[in-house]
Amino acid sequence: MSDLMQVWRDLVVANRICAREGLMDAYGHVSARHPENPRRYLLSRSRSPEVVTIDDIMEYEQDGRPVDQKGRAIYAERFIHGGVYEARPDVHCVIHNHAYEVIPFGVTGTPIKPLLHSAARIGGEVPTWDIADKFGDTNLLVVNMEQGRDLAKCLGNRPTALMRGHGCVVCGPSIRGTVLTAIYLMVNARLQTEAMRMGEIRYLSAGEIAARMREEQGDIGYHRAWEYLRSRAGCLDM
Repeated sequence: MSDLMQVWRDLVVANRICAREGLMDAYGHVSARHPENPRRYLLSRSRSPEVVTIDDIMEYEQDGRPVDQKGRAIYAERFIHGGVYEARPDVHCVIHNHAYEVIPFGVTGTPIKPLLHSAARIGGEVPTWDIADKFGDTNLLVVNMEQGRDLAKCLGNRPTALMRGHGCVVCGPSIRGTVLTAIYLMVNARLQTEAMRMGEIRYLSAGEIAARMREEQGDIGYHRAWEYLRSRAGCLDM
């Protein structure tokens, strides 16, 4: 199987997983940097993640222009992806979702901090981007490259950032790893909300986060997690 076909397949599976795990409902999207042309990326046409197929995957220029639209509807917020890919050569996958568990953290100023060992991958600091800071009153959607670039600037070199009143952006060097990061951002938000009701939280230390991330450099854990998630999403045949 060619690298491009593998990316297409992983993108479809990633969409299905994100829907199955509750990261996405009718909204949200996953993209991948084109393996043969790093100035382009791959993203589904505008469709609910749960029903995305290989035939829905489209190619986009970094500035959000579809290479061959063929009359298909496209995501208005594709500029999230272009902004991150432009700023981060190390990134090969971008996920935007509206996981409900993370929303309260983006509107209260309460920071999400990793408290679960598997959530070390979200990073020690998860910043919040507020579109109103630079663009005033909007519909909160990222609909042009100027907004996408501003979001990418807030994200910096981190794997995750919240979007005030909107959701989050998650990125990483692989589709499979980025899906795991997005899932554990949601899980950590859920656990942190519960733990804050019980008392003072002891979060992971910087050293613990670093140790966990060194351990995550191997592929064995990714393969096991990906197989499990594919099975839950009904995609083992892909």
